[in-house]
Amino acid sequence: MSAPLTHVPTTDLPTVVIGAGPVGLAAAAHLTERGIEPLVLEAGPVAGSAVREWGHVRLFSSWSELVDPAAEKLLAPTGWTAPDGATYPSGADWAERYLQPLADVLGDKVRYGATVTGVSRLGRDRLVDADREQQPFTVRVTLTDGTEQRILARAVIDASGTWTTPSPIGSDGLPALGEHAASERISYRIPDLKDPAVRARYAGRRTAVIGSGASAFTALATLADVAKDEPGTHTVWILRRGISGSTFGGGTADQLPARGALGLAAKAAVDNGHADAVTGFRTETIEPAEDGRLVLTGEDGRRLDPVDEVVVLTGLRPDLSFLSEIRLRLDERLQAPVELAPLIDPNQHSCGTVYPHGHRELSHPEPGIYLVGMKSYGRAPTFLAMTGYEQVRSVVAALAGDTESADRVELTLPETGVCGGAGLFDDPATTEQSDGGGCCAPEPALVQIGAPAAADGEQAPGGCCA
Repeated sequence: MSAPLTHVPTTDLPTVVIGAGPVGLAAAAHLTERGIEPLVLEAGPVAGSAVREWGHVRLFSSWSELVDPAAEKLLAPTGWTAPDGATYPSGADWAERYLQPLADVLGDKVRYGATVTGVSRLGRDRLVDADREQQPFTVRVTLTDGTEQRILARAVIDASGTWTTPSPIGSDGLPALGEHAASERISYRIPDLKDPAVRARYAGRRTAVIGSGASAFTALATLADVAKDEPGTHTVWILRRGISGSTFGGGTADQLPARGALGLAAKAAVDNGHADAVTGFRTETIEPAEDGRLVLTGEDGRRLDPVDEVVVLTGLRPDLSFLSEIRLRLDERLQAPVELAPLIDPNQHSCGTVYPHGHRELSHPEPGIYLVGMKSYGRAPTFLAMTGYEQVRSVVAALAGDTESADRVELTLPETGVCGGAGLFDDPATTEQSDGGGCCAPEPALVQIGAPAAADGEQAPGGCCA
């Protein structure tokens, strides 16, 4: 007779990994290397489903920084050939040439079409203390045909990312008034302007791009390319802050050259007249003009000229809804683990890099569950793939009982070459500079490195060149 569910030995159960993206698959590779059975649950139909949605975007990390060492060991015996480490893949390249082959090696350890809808402890809701840590995790899954399943797990590694929950336009974190009603003219993704249908949507039209990170830089640069060939194409770049020496990144001082070049391409879009910057503008309402276009009004009463389209790139946020029965300890601002938050909090860090971190910074009051990858950063826009790889190396070592390895730092992150600009909110009148200067370097000069662009969310922490 089989043992009752309440007495299932957790060591006989798999470690569930949520998400078959870069960090989730790396976690599975490290678990396999440690002799721990992984089970990867992916909502999409293929590996890297979210990555494929921005497949047209080129990363600013090179291949040498995008392949996890444990994953490479799994792939090597299959005859897989590592791409040239000095080149920069697109999202589609990353998914097709690395993520899918890795998932194929893992075989039936990866399940597709499995959406996680809840995580808890067997027989214990969030309230119950008694014998809690001895119970396995229960992971509730909904399959594509609507069937529901319950999977028992010894541990849970949530690498589901933040792609499905983009932040809205409103500077208070809520949708601007009228945002939902205007949804047909609003996109929360970097447009694929090589797609003829998408190009037709923006070519010859006036587009508002809202945001100040790498994704906004990419949109500005690609729309500027369209403007060179399509008369009437123009971008209005809306920033909640002013323009300062760090607005366009670190330029040639950036230790990731493609990241620096991306900011410079955005600067060129403005300098060459393809985009106008509107600073200190915090959108309050979006309403239709008489001709059907959209008018954005700021909290200070300013009304912008009508635009045809709006591209919102104001960041991403974690979906914590399916973790409501788990005892997490998250920072109240970033929604990141409290030990990690001080290292990545943009309210505090205007200069300096993120220190490598692992299982201790990622732990919660509920032992055995970890949020890793972009999800671990909550709302902080500073994540790199190699950070996630180091996270899961440490986490898996901890699950295996190898505390020495789990505590060891095995990563040095490249710095941005950017200094200056404190916090997330300032007076644009005090930050605008016409010379583009900063504390680290003179006004950056344009550089050419091929096709610079950035993956949404694949961003690096700031660094001070002092």
